[in-house]
Amino acid sequence: MLNTRLCDLLGIEHPIVSAPMAGAAGGELVAAVSEAGGFGLIGNGSASTPEWLRDQIRIVRERTDRPFGVGFISSFPGLDDLIKVALEERVTAVSHSFADPTAYVPAAHEAGIKVLAQVQKVSHAKRVALAGVDAITAQGTEAGGHTGHNGTLPMVPAVIDVVGDIPVIAAGGIADGRGLAAVLMLGAEGAWIGTRFVASAESAREEWMKDHIVRASSDDTILTKAYDLTSGAAFPLDVGDRVLSNEFTREWHGRDAEVVRNRAELQQRVAAGVQARDAGVANILAGTAVGLFSSIEPAGVILRRIVEEAEAILNMRPSEVLGR
Repeated sequence: MLNTRLCDLLGIEHPIVSAPMAGAAGGELVAAVSEAGGFGLIGNGSASTPEWLRDQIRIVRERTDRPFGVGFISSFPGLDDLIKVALEERVTAVSHSFADPTAYVPAAHEAGIKVLAQVQKVSHAKRVALAGVDAITAQGTEAGGHTGHNGTLPMVPAVIDVVGDIPVIAAGGIADGRGLAAVLMLGAEGAWIGTRFVASAESAREEWMKDHIVRASSDDTILTKAYDLTSGAAFPLDVGDRVLSNEFTREWHGRDAEVVRNRAELQQRVAAGVQARDAGVANILAGTAVGLFSSIEPAGVILRRIVEEAEAILNMRPSEVLGR
């Protein structure tokens, strides 16, 4: 059985974390992942309220007594009220992304809660290590949704090299046992998986979006600012949004100043596209791992298969390549 320091840190069986994807990672998905032995993270977005978050936490606790946590887009306004709920509810861990988490670490630790931090640059990893976080997620550009520009393969060992003994979790482009085995061999203590769990039965993502994700290939995504500039979302300037490429991205990607000038009109267009389930206009967040699966399945089935595949690879492949 796979066992890493991440398992010991979070009290889980398998070194897999389901990413806190706003709009997808609600209580149902988180409970399913945690019950299967992984670590589920509830995802908060711009529309999240303290009441909604408390409800999601209670949904998880109604379905499992396993460890789970809450993830935040820490550059968004209203963060303090959401964090207060997570601390009051004594979740196992909280995760911060896209902002310096330093100010939030002491209160979480005082409440007995672990702190994870997701980074897109090695320089960011150095900063959050000094903040005293318990684990660091090194996110490569292959990830779906909001991410940076560094590839997972060099990003993970580079982060490991600069953060001392802090466990590192690999994110970006991981959707099966091959990916999990690979990042463990890079020195990561686990895998942070998003896109594969979007296409799960328990994901809160709309079914029509899931259908487009499972039909997509790894060639079908693009890292763009078009949607963020349209919505005015509060993400760092050096972070893009990986989505399925479509008519909207082909028209507006790279035309940043024009997008801003036409923001009101484009906001209406995107909102109408989502309402009409029009994949040519709507932003469907997905990573490059979309080409590695083609079906919507229960999250527990997905997680257990990934672990079994990784164990088989790690048992056989080293001796094959070493000629023993």
